[in-house]
Amino acid sequence: MTSEVIEEKSPEVRLDSELKKSYLDYAMSVIIGRALPDVRDGLKPVHRRVLFSMHEMKNDWNRAYKKSARIVGDVIGKYHPHGDSAVYDTIVRLAQDFSMRYPLVDGQGNFGSVDGDPAAAMRYTEIRMKRLAHHLLDDIEKQTVDFGPNYDDSLTEPLVLPAKFPNLLVNGSSGIAVGMATNIPPHNLCETIDAIHALIDRPEIGISELMEYLPGPDFPTAGVIYGKAGIREAYETGKGIIRIRARVLVEEERKTGAETIVVNELPYQVNKAKLIEAISDLVKDKQIEGIKYVRDESDREGMRIAIGLKRDQPAEIIINQLFKHTRMESTFGIIFLAVVNNRPELLNLKQILVHFIQHRREVILRRTRYDLQKAEERAHILLGLKIALENLDDVVALIRASASPAEAKAGLIERFSLSAAQAQAILDMRLQRLTALEQNKIVEEYESLLKDIAWYRQILASDRIVLDLIKEELSALKQDFGDERRTEIVEEVSELTREDMIAEEDIVVTISSNGYIKRNSLNIYNSQKRGGKGKTAMSTRDAEFVAHLFVASTHHLFMFFTNQGRMYRCKGYEIPQANRTSRGKAIVNLFNFQPNEKLTAVFAIPEFKPGFHIMMATRSGLIKKTDLMEFSKSKSIGIIAITLNPDDELIGAKLTDGTMNVFLGTAEGKSIRFHETDVRPTGRISMGVKGMRFSEGDRLVSMEVLSHGQTLVTVTENGFGKRTIIDEYPVQHRGGKGVITIKTTERNGSVVAIMVVAEDDEIMLMTDGGKLIRMPIQGISIISRNTQGVKLMDLDPEEKVTGVARLAEKEEPEA
Repeated sequence: MTSEVIEEKSPEVRLDSELKKSYLDYAMSVIIGRALPDVRDGLKPVHRRVLFSMHEMKNDWNRAYKKSARIVGDVIGKYHPHGDSAVYDTIVRLAQDFSMRYPLVDGQGNFGSVDGDPAAAMRYTEIRMKRLAHHLLDDIEKQTVDFGPNYDDSLTEPLVLPAKFPNLLVNGSSGIAVGMATNIPPHNLCETIDAIHALIDRPEIGISELMEYLPGPDFPTAGVIYGKAGIREAYETGKGIIRIRARVLVEEERKTGAETIVVNELPYQVNKAKLIEAISDLVKDKQIEGIKYVRDESDREGMRIAIGLKRDQPAEIIINQLFKHTRMESTFGIIFLAVVNNRPELLNLKQILVHFIQHRREVILRRTRYDLQKAEERAHILLGLKIALENLDDVVALIRASASPAEAKAGLIERFSLSAAQAQAILDMRLQRLTALEQNKIVEEYESLLKDIAWYRQILASDRIVLDLIKEELSALKQDFGDERRTEIVEEVSELTREDMIAEEDIVVTISSNGYIKRNSLNIYNSQKRGGKGKTAMSTRDAEFVAHLFVASTHHLFMFFTNQGRMYRCKGYEIPQANRTSRGKAIVNLFNFQPNEKLTAVFAIPEFKPGFHIMMATRSGLIKKTDLMEFSKSKSIGIIAITLNPDDELIGAKLTDGTMNVFLGTAEGKSIRFHETDVRPTGRISMGVKGMRFSEGDRLVSMEVLSHGQTLVTVTENGFGKRTIIDEYPVQHRGGKGVITIKTTERNGSVVAIMVVAEDDEIMLMTDGGKLIRMPIQGISIISRNTQGVKLMDLDPEEKVTGVARLAEKEEPEA
């Protein structure tokens, strides 16, 4: 037996085409039907279904609460065929006053906390709509919005709510769709309504002008928004990032003087319990020092996180550290993405407000058409009743003479030219309506309806009236539900720097003659009683000593000038910290000096301030003055302080205040003194001007700035020297050959150094043979300028003095 097998071929479908189509369908389903809010009512489908279901169940603000489980079941059964937890989580968020700026659900029971505690199960909690939520549903029964079938076509549900207020901005929204996300912050109701009023009155208004009415987001948890740039960018482009900080205050205990940092407002969506835990971990790991305890002292009166500080700890520094390392400062990325005409669109502030106004215009027009239709239908009936009352006896006689209601209805229609509806209304009229009082009511109602009909027609004919109605309705909502702004907006903000998180304390910075630098706290050099041996600031090698010692602050700025005419800088806290007796770190490695680059001068300043200059001198006799502010912006690799010829180098740099005299000294014993105003200020990369002229083969060895009452010490290469009072040097003009400061005879040799000294200073002489001698300045005679000086150091034959340094560290005598 044979049989024929009839094969039906399935249509061939390309896999890539089917994947694209299916995935696109899925993506659009998620975007439109789940994750993104509608620009008109600011609600996602699940929120809309929850509110509509509560509206249908009469779960109103002025009625008894209903179990949450009852609402969840109704939503799932009728409109939202998903898990009960998804619906209940939606209800919980709508009821949380720390999540919603204006909650739409009034909850009774445990609905979670800012500590991240979960809400109680839905069988335990009860809910009803908030009064404000009713205004999202006002007039929904008047065909103001379109309805569509639910998931099984058994019911219809609204595709959007009438929404009397701009819920998208007022309560914000967040959601992650497929390939896109939205994150809209909440705003203040009053400010948003004011912005809409301004836009209605001036449609051409710009976003910057709208921001005068709506300056920025207003979070339910308050806090402080730092900077307007991110807000402005978001309002103009649809995307922007804002920074929110906790609000803190510092309380001081009267008895002990200890300070406590109190946090009473947190950034939006920051978990308080996790924040406290994070602070505790930072203290435990010693990332933040100075905190004694962290306590949650919140109660029914409000939030209060107490952070106790140890004594003498600066609260400002700890606060900055907390902002840097915890979520006490957080960012909020604004994305104004919403569904517009069933398509996701990135919108700016004005577009969002325009779409809401258009929605309200459409709602009012549809509501008015509905009211007009109902008023005209009622007026038609009342006109029939009025005709019947005017011909009451004839109507009664006609009805009594009729054999049936149908015959009576047909008689009324024929006799009085009535419509079928009017005739039926007359037949249905109760006898009590025939009293004089009831007759007057019918006439009054008819006349009132005629006025209403005329008003409805005016509304439909005038867009200006529609816009005025929008303003009136919003003004009423502002009056009933408006409140003060919670989140403060600070106009300008600066980024937290490392300096903001470092306590300002006194430090001792030491630099050795071999170029090693370090810092220590001043506290380790505690004062000693008379006769003590003192403490060594640095452990140095045999041929090394402390050449520079500064008592400064961790926030002081240190400026380092090198022989190659470059300037490097760093803050006090950036200098490596070492123990009291260690050498520290080599400066050449700290700043990555160039080959053959050596330190020439260093000084510390509290900050860059106008009115000060850097005076520099080169070996060839050039001098240059540059405004201190020119050095305020430097790089880690250093910047040019002076441009040098290839065979020249920088031999000195000093800070001046505009009132000082400048002293220059040469190797052949010549010197010149002139006022610093002789040197005109020039830019950093200039070469300078001639400071002093000298004979060929001579060179500049010293530059100092002078004050009255000081002395100059001069040392020659053969170990001779002297001190001279600076008043012996006449004040001349820049560029001259100067006067003799010491005779450079065959006995003396050339000058090695000339420097300003004080009576209690000590100097160190170094020779090319490796010898060092330390001597107090008081042991060097003060003699006149044009002399040879006295012997300071015995040298071996052919040995020469190669360097002189003023010691920065004083030596205490032993007891």
